[in-house]
Amino acid sequence: MELIILTGLSGSGKSTALKTLEDLDFFTMDNIPFRYAGTILHDFQNSEKSQSSLKKVALGLDIRTLLGDNDFETFFNHLEKLKINYKIVFLESSTQTIINRYNLTRRKHPLSKGTLYESISSEISLMKVIKDKANIIIDTTYLSGKELSNKIKEIVSNYSEQTLINIHIQSFGFKHGVPIDSDMIFDVRTLPNPFYIPELKEKTGMDDDVFNYVMSFDISKELYSKIKDLILFTLPGYIKDGKKHLTIAFGCSGGKHRSVTFARKLYEDFSSLEHIQVNLTNREQERGNW
Repeated sequence: MELIILTGLSGSGKSTALKTLEDLDFFTMDNIPFRYAGTILHDFQNSEKSQSSLKKVALGLDIRTLLGDNDFETFFNHLEKLKINYKIVFLESSTQTIINRYNLTRRKHPLSKGTLYESISSEISLMKVIKDKANIIIDTTYLSGKELSNKIKEIVSNYSEQTLINIHIQSFGFKHGVPIDSDMIFDVRTLPNPFYIPELKEKTGMDDDVFNYVMSFDISKELYSKIKDLILFTLPGYIKDGKKHLTIAFGCSGGKHRSVTFARKLYEDFSSLEHIQVNLTNREQERGNW
């Protein structure tokens, strides 16, 4: 059985992601309490129908399905006994984005605290346990439904059970804020800036002439080499520690030229590493800042 556990914060897009998995021929189950999910999977795994045709299963779990303090532990212990290969996809968004989405839909948050902000904060705390176990973490703050669906499709098509760690490489612009979910942030603002070259100003690091310009300087080559060596040096430690998801961010002033070049370069170099899944996003492109 191929099992995807789809979970995350309320209002972060789980329904959209689950529908996408259903379109990818996954048998989907949603809102099953954690404490009963293991038993259901056991029965499903041993059913005649499962043995003959239903090999891909997606299980939607969120705060509504958490009934007790030991539910997480009970569920994952059950999975270990069943020897099911699974991956966890965790969806999250910024608190303000979730507030805006709830205000727009006028739906009630599953945790009834004093305010919506308190409910979201409490959920973030409660869900941290499963977030720490996640293989893939997707921040849907700036994603449309179609963009989230495409990310889910990419994960399903590229992810292998042999994957040791998932690396998310991201570019961003400091003037638009620092990404708070990054494990490593590298500042490349000290490099020569293509913004001041008229023929390069409107292009990005995804264009070869901008990429080649940034990487033509000795300081760029040396800085990239040192950053790459540092990541390769620390990577085995992350894997040994059981970390499933590593986010590496490169920042420059506007998030269009230098940071994109370095993110692209690292993505290209790391894509050939065995048993490591690598994804690349350019935050300011997703935000419409290019």
